[in-house]
Amino acid sequence: MITRLDSSRRRRNAVIAGLVGGAAVLAAGAAGTYSATAAPVTTPKVTVPAGFSVKVFAQAPKPLSQADDITRLGGHLFVAFQNGVGSKGEAAPNGNTKSTVVEYDLRGKAVSRWSLTGKVDGLGADSSHQRVVATVNEDGGSSLYTITPGARSSAQVKHYQYGPKPLPHGGGTDSVLERDGKLYIVASAPAPTTPGGSTYNKPALYQVKLAGKTAQWTAVAADNARATNLVTGKSETLNLSDPDSTENVPSSVPGVGGSLLLDGQGDKELVFLSSKGGQIAAHARVLHLSAQVDDSAFATSGRGALYVADSTTGNILKITGHFTKGQAFTSAGSLSTINLKTGKVSAFGTGISAPKGLLYLPNA
Repeated sequence: MITRLDSSRRRRNAVIAGLVGGAAVLAAGAAGTYSATAAPVTTPKVTVPAGFSVKVFAQAPKPLSQADDITRLGGHLFVAFQNGVGSKGEAAPNGNTKSTVVEYDLRGKAVSRWSLTGKVDGLGADSSHQRVVATVNEDGGSSLYTITPGARSSAQVKHYQYGPKPLPHGGGTDSVLERDGKLYIVASAPAPTTPGGSTYNKPALYQVKLAGKTAQWTAVAADNARATNLVTGKSETLNLSDPDSTENVPSSVPGVGGSLLLDGQGDKELVFLSSKGGQIAAHARVLHLSAQVDDSAFATSGRGALYVADSTTGNILKITGHFTKGQAFTSAGSLSTINLKTGKVSAFGTGISAPKGLLYLPNA
């Protein structure tokens, strides 16, 4: 069920929010369609602030489950479904060992799908090569796939191993980001400096080049990089134990515009990496947050659409309305916003049970 929440009550209990007078109530039917009838509720009630509306853009094709990362290539969206696979590629309880990447047109119709061995936790578009890049197994035993939808069927999927040496951080890989024609991969689940310790000094981010069957890596940022605190202005040493997601920050965002955002999820930090001459700079800026966050997206225009992948329901939601240019959205147990001046994380509506991948498209 989808409900619009009056702004004067947006921070109140979800039960109260659902009773706001004049709210529009719709029951989810087939993917992308609705019926204003008293049909049984099949999805959790979702609310958004006044001035916004929300609908189910697409549902997980059966039997897929656990919608996670989302990206856009050309005029289509691509969503990863993890299907119960473990973080090191362990089989799901039903024996399945493969994730599925589904391609949707902008009307929410599934047009193609690909099965990849492992748990897809990072998904990004490599627009310069017209392909989608997926990383699998964020905690260990990780590798990388590319999907080129325009290639002949037998050549659409390619599998790469990291090399020529093993990844040195001791974990897996996660988020994928294209920036200035280069690919960056997050070094997730790093091993501590000493076994059982609590300090981290391994690579936090890699640049990769794909050649043959190898994803050739170069470390470009470290877990213990020096950073300037965005609130206090003081310098500090990072200790990233949980690098997770990345995003390109639009130039319109005050203070950190044009940087590469790296999320320290378990550390409750956002790290902003600048670039010089197309290379990631060693020094960084850090914003300490009031809560752990996962994926992030920025509104790049006043009118557009925010797409949200809900892991629990498998729904891809589309939120439209009057956005504030530069506004930062995030997955934080609920769909939330981030105050980039203070680090405060605040809920944006209610009812999205497990938001994961976020994507903002202008004029959508």
